[in-house]
Amino acid sequence: MSEQVNASAPERVRYSDEELQEFKELILKKLEKAREDYETLKSTMTHSSSNDVEDTSPTFKVLEEGATSLSKEESGQLAARQYKFIQNLEAALIRIENKTYGICRETGKLIPKERLMVVPHATLSIEAKNKR
Repeated sequence: MSEQVNASAPERVRYSDEELQEFKELILKKLEKAREDYETLKSTMTHSSSNDVEDTSPTFKVLEEGATSLSKEESGQLAARQYKFIQNLEAALIRIENKTYGICRETGKLIPKERLMVVPHATLSIEAKNKR
């Protein structure tokens, strides 16, 4: 009986294989969406799928040039953030394969499941994050 109590105690060393599979499915969905968003941002920057006035009105284009370059700059920043997010999700998948997923890299304790459902690429518990 005491073995069952210990198994459900909060001091577990890692998430179960079933829980890791749950996280993997969540991350794969987020990764697919993140890659789609990244491609959209990239195409916005290069105008590869543009529907703006690029080829219709030279006068209008001159007036909009400032806004367009700002938009490209913002798209570039968003694309860079999105790329980093993709890398973080891919790193989380590797931690799942290594069975080290969900373990705080500073405290060594399990990051609460609720936090990982919201931020699946988290490597710090709230406790460790607040100490920074």
